[in-house]
Amino acid sequence: MRHKIAHRKLNRTSEHRKALFKNMLNSLIKYEQITTTLPKAKELKPKIDKVITLGKKNNLHAKKNLFSELQSKNSVDKLIKTLSQRYEKRKGGYSRVIKAGFRYGDDAPMAIIELVDRDIQAKKIDIKKKTEKGSKTEIEPKSKDTKIKTQAKK
Repeated sequence: MRHKIAHRKLNRTSEHRKALFKNMLNSLIKYEQITTTLPKAKELKPKIDKVITLGKKNNLHAKKNLFSELQSKNSVDKLIKTLSQRYEKRKGGYSRVIKAGFRYGDDAPMAIIELVDRDIQAKKIDIKKKTEKGSKTEIEPKSKDTKIKTQAKK
């Protein structure tokens, strides 16, 4: 019987679990949607809800508590400035877990955890736009450097 046993261990040490959830919280705040295994997503849901609730308080003590948990200034800023205004009138239930089939290699159950009313563009935050002018200017100086080096060797 599992009386008074609260959370899943996920076959990890306590420090590994703590680091795993810190990284997942930061990723979820940054991208507002991540894909992970179902047990990890179910464990992450109450954590993200508590973090957003803490961010809604918007005082110095709450900011310090957020930074101690997340250890990322960008995540704390986004929580305080963006997400707290978005969920100002909502009293909980800031995230949802959607089952997403099974992983190919080991048949692990997968899930998508996302913030309710999320920003669709947040997922594309790290994708850099390619420009033709930028790539041409990078190629030209390299060829000049190689010509100078070959002349110096002769």
